[in-house]
Amino acid sequence: MQLRDLAPTFPLSCFFAGWVITGIAGCDARNDVLPDAPPPDLSGYIEEGMQQWDIPGLAVAVVHNDEVVFDEGFGVRKLGEPKPVDEYTLFGVASITKAFTATALGLLVDEGRISFDDPIVKWLPDFQLYDPWVTENITIRDALSHRSGLGRMIGNRLQYMTNRERSELIYRLRYLEPEIPFRSGYVYSNMMYLVAGEIIPAVTGMSWDKFVAKRFFEPMGMQSSNTSVTQIGDDDNAAWPHQEIRGEVVPIPRRNFDNAGPAASINASVTDMAQWMRLHLGEPGMFNGQRLISEEVMEDLHSSQTVLAEYEIFDDLSSYALGWFVQYYRGARIQRHGGGTDGMNTTLILLPERDLGVIVVANTFTPFRDAVAYTILDHFMGKSEFEWNRHIREGYEDNYARQMAERDTIRQMRQDHVPPSLPLERYTGRYYDDLYAELEVLETEVGGLALRFWEDDSRMADLEHWEGDRFRAVWRNPAQREKYVEFTLGRRAVVEAVEVTFNLRPNMLQAGAYPSGYTRTVRYERVDPG
Repeated sequence: MQLRDLAPTFPLSCFFAGWVITGIAGCDARNDVLPDAPPPDLSGYIEEGMQQWDIPGLAVAVVHNDEVVFDEGFGVRKLGEPKPVDEYTLFGVASITKAFTATALGLLVDEGRISFDDPIVKWLPDFQLYDPWVTENITIRDALSHRSGLGRMIGNRLQYMTNRERSELIYRLRYLEPEIPFRSGYVYSNMMYLVAGEIIPAVTGMSWDKFVAKRFFEPMGMQSSNTSVTQIGDDDNAAWPHQEIRGEVVPIPRRNFDNAGPAASINASVTDMAQWMRLHLGEPGMFNGQRLISEEVMEDLHSSQTVLAEYEIFDDLSSYALGWFVQYYRGARIQRHGGGTDGMNTTLILLPERDLGVIVVANTFTPFRDAVAYTILDHFMGKSEFEWNRHIREGYEDNYARQMAERDTIRQMRQDHVPPSLPLERYTGRYYDDLYAELEVLETEVGGLALRFWEDDSRMADLEHWEGDRFRAVWRNPAQREKYVEFTLGRRAVVEAVEVTFNLRPNMLQAGAYPSGYTRTVRYERVDPG
């Protein structure tokens, strides 16, 4: 049986491309009575796996038949500090936020204030894309189902213009060329969820952040949840982000990306997220005996809208709904989503036929969360045991070795004996691109060069000479790792431009920001001398 038959929650390229699960043909026999409680050894299984994967903190919640049957935290909130993770510890759930945004818009559909099929320009008249026809015709549904054709501008790491207003990010979209034709297929887009979220204040006069808090957090008892890391106090029960850097899991800085809020900024505990899963399970839209959202809207939210491209498909039918992936797992329909940003990783899966929901959150990037989630699903489905952790670990180690070998190859090809064409001070100056805005090349106190993006001192990277006029930029925030830049010289040896290669989706974050199969090279034209 191929891995795709088991429908994991992340692209093969991220962790363990190419490995195959075998010997599982006999795993589909149902027990006479399906279990109603989690596996009795679940806590021990999680603790053992956390040690193996070097995970600082992790939390899990399981909802079954409208009841929270398991919610528990493990490990510590931050390495080097004793405060434990419990079921109330806040984690950044990242792209799980997208379902909140889609459902919030669903509330407005219920109220007759909008339609999912409204053109975006009806509510955001200044909205503009690269193609004028697409601008006039793209709908809210197109934005929520990833069929705009626009690729990633802010990437997995949400590192695009984090000091700018949401309105500026949306303005810049007019300069982003599509990756595929409009409505021709699936291309994941954080930016289009930002656009969709901004329809809420356009219609209600209330910010996306306040609307989500008022219409979901308050009535559902999600008391500690919030929409920004700026709302987390020093003494709050909140996990700290960690990342594996050069083979060691270490704490990394918290980073504010409020400007991409509707795509990824919610922080919540697994106890709170259990309430969110209850809303989407059982009789969807009902919560504690009250209907919050109509059956029609809930069905729309969970119905397939866009078929996934072949490289994204893990089973015979894989698609994206409105804020949810829809797939089949061992013959059962599931809805799921993953989430990942700086040092936070989430898996959420709904199995409607068993009225079952599972969420696993960790304060570092780790595929172990999927081993936990699918082990729980298998148990409640009455399937015989499958060693998810062992197989994922084997695939992870194989892929890690491949990615590190590719990094070694890149380094071996380096010709560091080829010097820069000019003295370093000749490269300094201000550069500009319509899509990616300002970039400065500065001389450092120690005589080297550094990049500063968007006039933001927290978005700086030091340049290491690589070969000729090519440099490697190493971010001062270690979580962002590195990227390559190359200067272009014109006549009379004058620097005309600098090209920056953004790694929008690393093949394997633990290995580094590169190698990456999904990049964008941006040419910044020089606008004044240093």
